[in-house]
Amino acid sequence: MLEIELKVQVPDLVPVRERLLKIGAQMTEKTGEHDIYYNAPHRDFAITDEALRVRYSNDRTIITYKGARRRDLVFKAREELNVIVDEGLAFEQLLDRIGFRKTAVVDKVREYYSYDNASIALDDVAGLGSFVEIEVMKTESDLSGTDIINDIAEKIGVRGEPILTSYLELILARQ
Repeated sequence: MLEIELKVQVPDLVPVRERLLKIGAQMTEKTGEHDIYYNAPHRDFAITDEALRVRYSNDRTIITYKGARRRDLVFKAREELNVIVDEGLAFEQLLDRIGFRKTAVVDKVREYYSYDNASIALDDVAGLGSFVEIEVMKTESDLSGTDIINDIAEKIGVRGEPILTSYLELILARQ
């Protein structure tokens, strides 16, 4: 699947939350997320524009691989594969044993909303601030997600330059 995403930094999440509820978006979850990013021993993900993440959230561990960003769209779009594992710490030990190295940690409080076949996240990211992400998952042949994203952004008053870098990249840039 292809993840198509608009990320914008906002000064305050409260008015965005209010607009989401006003248009009928459904809050599906509020959680703390502890993300640990890894780099591969056989290639540098910073160069290949890939990411490998272990996410701890609400008693579950999700492993995510993100492929290189597509450069032919206005918003950030990349392949995303997710796998739930039972033993996150054991998986981290496995990565360590085969040569993967921790790159950075990103902590955030995230509120998930669902609306019009999209997922909207209100994020308070430690050390970075407040962000809104509007995301749709599409197949490689269906790129209609940008229209859905633009429509939702307009309805909830999210304006600004799309941030094409990940939270990982933003954290690393501050170090």
